[in-house]
Formats: sequence, structure tokens, C-alpha cells
Amino acid sequence: MKASLPTETPTQQYAEVNGIKMYYEIHGNGFPLVLIHGGGSTINTNFCKVLPALAANHMVIAVELQAHGHTSDREAPESFEQDADDVAELLSQLEVQSADVFGFSNGGNTAMQLAIRHSELPRKLILASSFYTRQGMDAAFWTGMDKASFADMPQVYKDEYLKINNDPAALLNMFKKDRQRMQTFKDWPEGYLRSITAPTLVVVGDQDVIRPEHAVEMYRLFPKGQLAIIPGTHGSYMGEAMSQNQTSRVPDLFVAMIDEFLLAP
Repeated sequence: MKASLPTETPTQQYAEVNGIKMYYEIHGNGFPLVLIHGGGSTINTNFCKVLPALAANHMVIAVELQAHGHTSDREAPESFEQDADDVAELLSQLEVQSADVFGFSNGGNTAMQLAIRHSELPRKLILASSFYTRQGMDAAFWTGMDKASFADMPQVYKDEYLKINNDPAALLNMFKKDRQRMQTFKDWPEGYLRSITAPTLVVVGDQDVIRPEHAVEMYRLFPKGQLAIIPGTHGSYMGEAMSQNQTSRVPDLFVAMIDEFLLAP
């Protein structure tokens, strides 16, 4: 099945991609900007506050990855490499030869793998609250992940998933696959990041689960790296669903910063 580009109204469609039925939305017009959500999340939980503003200047292609949201699962564990290949295949079906890529949390790891495995695709990268080594997060995070149970999954993510797909077994399956991917994560070599030649903006909150020191380390590895450390927690700077202050104006400033980075020559 060939995927479709948008008409004047937002597109909400599926594409057959590497054995899964992959959901995507397209909003706005302009140079393509791919949005990649984080673990346990959906387009809406991560990007609802910033997507309309981003669509004012970009053709936003927002995806949902294997086992997440509207997208089906495959008989294989999740991996950042496979997610990157799935995004690349979708873009190929859309006949998009180059795009800017914005990945949040685990979506940033997928964005990095997209740049590593399909270097011709990303023009510019935004890596928001992402990591490449286990030391990028406090040891307590990994201790908690080793003991993580379904009860620990944020309720807002559970509710959003069940609103889309009212199948508790599928929700539990997604949780287990997300947990396994994190529990088995192995550090990436610095050479992975040094090989990414696209201009790359690294973003982190000063109270993020990602250590600000790790974000500094990351941005210095990218040949064309830039860095933004913003007051706030994991994704609060973009109005992510877990944000405590849903009336904050910081997401508007974040979009302005993103636009300036992406629209610069």
C-alpha cells in the first residue's frame, strides 16, 4: 500500500511498513518535519501542545511506532534500529527524500539511528531529552527500570492508549516491550554520534531524567551540534502530557527556538 501525502485537511492514515500497519498523521505544508514520540507514548501525549504551531511552518509527519498507539505490533522485540528502518520505509512510500527529524525521549534515540542507518534522510535533527549511554541518566533510573511493573506506567499514557485501542492485553504488551528495550540497552559508541553530519540541536530540561551533563557531552560529539538547556522536567518545555503546568508559555518559546533552528540556512 502506498502511503499518501496530505490534502488541505490533516491526513490520518496507515501504511504497510516492514510487516506492521503503521499509523501516521500529516499536518501543514512546507519542508517535511518528522515527529517521533517516546516510549509508552503517542503523537498526542508527546506533541499535542506544539504540533499545531509547528504545522504553521512545516509539513509535519507525525508517526506512531511499533506497538504504540494506533500502530500494530510484530513478533519481535522493539529496537531503535527497527523503528528507524520503519520511519525510513514510511518516508520512502511518501516519496520524501529528505526531512527534518524531531525525536523526543526514546524517539530521539530512534532519530539518531535514522541518521546513522539512513544518513541521506535527515537534513536537521532535534534530539529532545535523549541519551546514548546508560550514564546519561542517574543510576536510580536504571534500578527503578529493572524493577518496573505495569502499575508504574503513568496513568495518562494508559488512558490515551486505551482511548485509541481499547485492548488491555495490547497495552500490557507495549509496556513489556518498552521495558525490555530499556532493561537491555547497551551503550552506543561515541563514533555513532560523531558520524552524524546533519546539524543537530540537543535539548534537555534542567530537571530532566536525562542529566544536563550528558546533554553537554552529546552535543559536543556531533560535528554540527547545538545545545539548549531549558528550565523544566522531562518534556515540560514542550507541554508533554506529564507536564505539571499545562498553562505554561514555555512551549511557545520552545517552538520559536525550533523554528529558528530549522528555518535557518
